[in-house]
Amino acid sequence: MSWIREGELNLLEKIASNVLKAGPMPKHVAFIMDGNRRFARKKNMERQEGHMQGFNKLAETLRWCKQLSIPEVTVYAFSIENFKRTKEEVDGLLDLARQKFERLLEERENLEKHGVCIRVLGDLNMLPLDLQQLIAKAVLTTRTNNKCFLNVCFAYTSRYEITNAVREMAWGVEQGLIKASDVSEALLSECLYSNNSPNPDLLIRTSGEVRLSDFLLWQTSHSCLVFQSVLWPEYTFWNLCEAILQYQLNHKSIQKARELHREEQALQQLEADRACVADLLQHQGNGKPADAKRRQEALHLCTVSREARVQDFLQALKQKRNHFFSDLYGEAVSA
Repeated sequence: MSWIREGELNLLEKIASNVLKAGPMPKHVAFIMDGNRRFARKKNMERQEGHMQGFNKLAETLRWCKQLSIPEVTVYAFSIENFKRTKEEVDGLLDLARQKFERLLEERENLEKHGVCIRVLGDLNMLPLDLQQLIAKAVLTTRTNNKCFLNVCFAYTSRYEITNAVREMAWGVEQGLIKASDVSEALLSECLYSNNSPNPDLLIRTSGEVRLSDFLLWQTSHSCLVFQSVLWPEYTFWNLCEAILQYQLNHKSIQKARELHREEQALQQLEADRACVADLLQHQGNGKPADAKRRQEALHLCTVSREARVQDFLQALKQKRNHFFSDLYGEAVSA
């Protein structure tokens, strides 16, 4: 089954789509695609077939999102916790991933035509080397596409992602790229796997479960969360419309919360910079209080220096991550 489905909405779906588009539309939607195993039991089929049906539904949902002008989608494809399942099921899921990434590479022209960029978020080192190499090929092959984005969370949990971001900042301090005082909530966000994406506007979980299961905990703190009872393989265009409507009904409160959070972050950073300046002037002033002009000049210098250090660090981090994918891709080509 193709990653990109062609086809138009029917007349009723087009009318609903146009009505929804009159209101604020989410630009980034995240899905916890839950219910594949329950769907398989319900239909008396093998678990693997349930997971296959789940992928088919993802391809169909991506088509709906494209037609609703939603440019970015993030999906929870494989949790680190999934490694605890039976060997047979884990092997089946990894085999399915191999098939789908191989198919993706076969469809590169179609992906380029639609401008689809594939990103894979997670610790790929946990995966078999051949699958790592397939993923690296898919990521690098589509990285220049920029019309729509699909983020596949694979070998992922949010707590692991946050822990890894802390490690990255510690690495930056050890390398002398940043100071310990540069560490902030905003910098941690830039160190997450998802640093290239805006936070989701809307998160949808299917199957009736009402928990996040360690998915995008940091990124969805100010997102609209919608829990729907439908099993993922049975998801419909109308289920998606219902979730978008919930987002629209709560849009104002969500935007207000985000704005307040941005203001709070800016205030926290200003206070941190002021503390840095106070410490600096205390050491330079021989105990004499600095005048307002000197404090303002020192604050400006401190801010400019911090921003330069942070940008250098983020560039080094980007290069480190790019080298990881490039090395995998090189190994795959030479194999």
